[in-house]
Amino acid sequence: MAPPLLSFRVTLPPFLRPTRTAKPTPIRSSSSASPPMDRHSHSPPKPRVVVCGGGVIGVCTAYFLAKNGAVVTLVEKSSVACAASGKAGGFLALDWCDGGPLESLARASFNLHRSLAHELDGPASYGYRPLNTLSLTVTESQTSKPHSGKSDLPDWVDGPGRSPRTIGTTATTAQVHPQLFCRTLISKAVEDYGVQVVIGKLEEVGVVAGRVDSVVLEGGRAINSDAVVLALGPWCGKFELLSSLFRVYGLKAHSIVLRPKEPEAITPHALFLSYYPAQGGKPLDPEVYPRPTGEVYICGMSSEAEVPDNPEEVVGNPESIEALKRVASSVSSHLREGEAEVKAEQACFLPCTDDGAPVIGELPGIKGCYVATGHNCWGILNGPATGAAMAELVLDGQASIVDLSRFSPARFVTLTKKGLRR
Repeated sequence: MAPPLLSFRVTLPPFLRPTRTAKPTPIRSSSSASPPMDRHSHSPPKPRVVVCGGGVIGVCTAYFLAKNGAVVTLVEKSSVACAASGKAGGFLALDWCDGGPLESLARASFNLHRSLAHELDGPASYGYRPLNTLSLTVTESQTSKPHSGKSDLPDWVDGPGRSPRTIGTTATTAQVHPQLFCRTLISKAVEDYGVQVVIGKLEEVGVVAGRVDSVVLEGGRAINSDAVVLALGPWCGKFELLSSLFRVYGLKAHSIVLRPKEPEAITPHALFLSYYPAQGGKPLDPEVYPRPTGEVYICGMSSEAEVPDNPEEVVGNPESIEALKRVASSVSSHLREGEAEVKAEQACFLPCTDDGAPVIGELPGIKGCYVATGHNCWGILNGPATGAAMAELVLDGQASIVDLSRFSPARFVTLTKKGLRR
């Protein structure tokens, strides 16, 4: 039996609303000096930190920095969670990264998600809930035969699914609505911890004598700072200060959001599919996430693609969207055309690195300049621990919640810092 459906009503302040921007210009970086910082104070000044990027990594970083005493400005080009952090599935897993470089980060972040849900009333605010997770094989056919009811599949998964296997339980897998999570967190940061949100395009990081001095936005506005955190997602690849050190590329992922006529029939079971198209070829690996709102999120069809300058220009490929609709129809009669309303057809870019690990740490040779990007499909999961660790690194000089050494940007440069530009 499905749990009661939730309804989220959010009144958005201006910084959370999508903006119409002029034709974008290429992002560049520079070491040009900015106006001097005002250091006249009778008490030790709080550190001033500018976080660039309003996705889950930037929002979590701004939240934990401000909660721990920093004066934080979040700079976002369009609106908070307007790109992948607003279009992701929001799936969380405790142990799926075990045995790899992300193990400690993922485990810490899964537990931090649970703590944040308690602090922020996550179930009501952004749809946090534990859920069971299944893998199964689905073969597309022209006439989908419902399963006999004797399998371990939920009743609503009545397409030609076979070989179900439990790969996550309510103790090890959970979900959030990612856009609502980001917006809840930044609203808390603004209201309780004084974070300022500025809508603008980053143009330059001001560096004086090897130390961050400010950031400069398009149009010339300078924001004085003691540190800057570049959490630009795949757009890090368009910022010369970073692209001269390492490559961040975009993996374009597609998704659709459906609302079935009978949402109460959909139980909280996330599905990871091996999907065999009717025309043959290699199997696909789409994912299906029912949400407590009654909607069902389906994603897949990913490939490397050029990242546009403006996140609002990202649109899905029609053939990929249609493929996801066929997946939905094959999985459940509740998700077929006529039985479910299409609420969204969309795409986003996941930030990826060549070695498959995120880049989290201080840039070599520039004191106070930090980066946090490259989380691939695990950005929503790893956002809280990344933000908490980054706050510790900036404010204390070292992260204690997780060892960040394996994620350092220094791994991409030689001892002579070849490729670092000023």
